[in-house]
Amino acid sequence: MIKVLVVDDSALMRKHLTDLFESEGDYTVRTARNGVEALTALDTFDPDVITLDINMPEMDGITCLARIMQQRPKPVLMVSSLTEEGAEATLQALSLGAIDFVHKPGGTISLSIDQIRREILVKARESVGARVRRSVGLRGRLRAERDRIAGRPDSGLRRAVSAAPRSGFGLVLVGVSTGGPGTLEEIIPMLPADFPWAVLIAQHMPGTFTTVFARRLDEMSEVRVVEAAHQMRIEPGTVYVAKGDADLVVSRRATGLIATPVPSSHAHVWHPSVARLVASAIDAVPVAQLIGVQLTGMGDDGAAEMARLNQLGGRTIAQDAETCVVFGMPNELIGRGGADRVLPDHRIAGQLVDWVMAPPQTLRSRRA
Repeated sequence: MIKVLVVDDSALMRKHLTDLFESEGDYTVRTARNGVEALTALDTFDPDVITLDINMPEMDGITCLARIMQQRPKPVLMVSSLTEEGAEATLQALSLGAIDFVHKPGGTISLSIDQIRREILVKARESVGARVRRSVGLRGRLRAERDRIAGRPDSGLRRAVSAAPRSGFGLVLVGVSTGGPGTLEEIIPMLPADFPWAVLIAQHMPGTFTTVFARRLDEMSEVRVVEAAHQMRIEPGTVYVAKGDADLVVSRRATGLIATPVPSSHAHVWHPSVARLVASAIDAVPVAQLIGVQLTGMGDDGAAEMARLNQLGGRTIAQDAETCVVFGMPNELIGRGGADRVLPDHRIAGQLVDWVMAPPQTLRSRRA
């Protein structure tokens, strides 16, 4: 039996979530009205997964989550509203170690619960087997890696090369889902301000959340980070976060490469679609100027397309199992034989710098 702790100050919400889980037949549910009761239940119930509301009296969800991660880390699924304020709080929770989030129903709760029933059940099961991110020592490793990148003996040469790339600039294509916001916050801020390629990110996330996430990532990074909410020319040294609830495609015009948000395709399960992003880039850009990066997430979105990119001569990185929250997406790429490198999250930025900012003769000799 899977033990679920439902934490919410709404008695009606607690009842509906309890009924939802118990109707599956393999869940045991206990409820808590606030963060204080939730912390007590950690000792008496020892849940496999926790659903945690953000706004509660006595102890709110963010404070409770921080305490959980300090005292007894557990997989936590945040229950969040789709407002900008809710997005800010949810991204803070994901940074603290929450596995994922579901939308808090609005209006008539019983009808809204039915609409998101599958999402809650899938993410709850996914969370049970997920790796809880441990932040102890992580910031130190990230600082050391960033210092290592900045302090390389040939850093002056790399900067000179980056000012005039050997054949124009290229694209780093990033696919990511569950666990993505925290992972991206450990990779993108490590890229140097003079990183000469553009980075395009397909993170499975609603539109309200990608707006806030792009702004949050921009504030902590040396490179510029924007949400691709409308058609934009792709510029070197810029990170483009695909608009949620849509897909992002790359095309070539006379003026250069263009990133365009398009309506989500029914032919693809997850959005923004990693598969669609990578396939469009392969059609528009020489593969020597493409790098695919497959990060933490459930399912296989983009794995086939990144494996094809690799087979055509492009370079690819898969995040390793140890640092993934969910190893599904990277594991699918590895299983297809499509990963040049399998790396922990804190080493991915350094590998990108090695590949993109190395002198031309070094780049040509490092295909292995």
